[in-house]
Amino acid sequence: MKEVPTPTLIDVAQLRIGMFVHLDGGWMSHPFPLSSFKIGSSAQIATIRSLGKQRVRWSPDKSDPAAVASLTHPHAADDASLHDTVPAEAAVEPIPESPEAAERRQRRDALAAQRESLRVCEQQFAEATSACKRASDAVVTRPAEAREQTEALAQAFVDKMIGQQEMCIRLLTEAAGDKASLHAVNVAVISLLMGKTFGLSAAEMLDVGVGSMLHDIGKIELPERVRHREEHFTPAENQFYQEHVAHGVALAKKMGLSAGATLVIAQHHEHADGSGFPLKLNSDRMTIGSRIVSLVNRYDNMCNPHLPSRALTPHEALSLLFAQGKNRYDTAILGGFIKMMGVYPPGSVVQLTDDRYAMVVSVNSARPLKPRVMVHEPKVPRDEALLLNLENEPRLGIRRSLKPQQLPTESLDYLSPRTRVAYFFEPDVVPLEEAA
Repeated sequence: MKEVPTPTLIDVAQLRIGMFVHLDGGWMSHPFPLSSFKIGSSAQIATIRSLGKQRVRWSPDKSDPAAVASLTHPHAADDASLHDTVPAEAAVEPIPESPEAAERRQRRDALAAQRESLRVCEQQFAEATSACKRASDAVVTRPAEAREQTEALAQAFVDKMIGQQEMCIRLLTEAAGDKASLHAVNVAVISLLMGKTFGLSAAEMLDVGVGSMLHDIGKIELPERVRHREEHFTPAENQFYQEHVAHGVALAKKMGLSAGATLVIAQHHEHADGSGFPLKLNSDRMTIGSRIVSLVNRYDNMCNPHLPSRALTPHEALSLLFAQGKNRYDTAILGGFIKMMGVYPPGSVVQLTDDRYAMVVSVNSARPLKPRVMVHEPKVPRDEALLLNLENEPRLGIRRSLKPQQLPTESLDYLSPRTRVAYFFEPDVVPLEEAA
């Protein structure tokens, strides 16, 4: 087995452009989109040095040769000039790569990039849900600490979103953690991406992030049996359930949350037409953050209900919101949500126009009709399946959305639709040369 080189430590004063570094301490401890990356500018070096670290880990084998040489051989540039005098005939001619070999190499590279991108998203999601749970657990006994932790997590989200021109919404393959934290992070991620779409200020974004992560904190004051609304609830039980909003507001004040974040908690069950609770506010009396969270909260509850047997597919949930929510939700918010999530949100099972079956795995809000999909290709092992970017396939599109049970057995096994939908975000990158 080939031994993988272990990253070594380097003083931050020795950092150079082209070095591949690893920033320890977790995704939320620095402003970069990834924790491991190749330094591309002097500004990045300055940012790393500003973190207060004396040394960081780096991988010479993943770094540019020139960066390694500049550190280990200060006069490498002079040595390189000597090599330029070697006669051309002494140089070894590279063996031309056959088209088949090039295709296999490109596929391996694309698969590696795909797996690394997903790994990073899942790692960041796990960090976020863990941080969210720690904050929630501290709400009653250590309210100030809970506020600080939630604000730090929300700020990390905002920092990583605001600096990017375009973001992708990514479906995750794993969603470990308790349901409350998964729901809170799901709602926060989508609500913040919506806030970015609507051009909210950094302060407004922070309020949306904190409020959306804590929108259900009032439920910790309720008995378990009434924390999730059911159709069989008696009027008394339904009233008991609705009181979680008032409990949440009381806890928000105890924590010292901002007015904007507290209003998100207070209004996350209000509706634009005045049919919500507890105050039956209409759209004019709701903050824009509350209008966003109200819609996103409903969407996630439809996709990830308390009883999994009642789950709707993302496409079904979006269609139902559009059909039944035109009055219930702010028109501009609903329209922006559908545009951002795409007609077929991540997690949707679809049939392509060439009759193959696929699952939508990521959507760029700038191109909602052209998501990336994982296609069932019988000749390709599932663990080698590449994402097909429909933006690069002008002759191929989505014919229809399906329920998972409508898939042929082999396609169902291959695509493995999620029983629980979990989302995260990542910066959009230059499209890979993907293959189906």
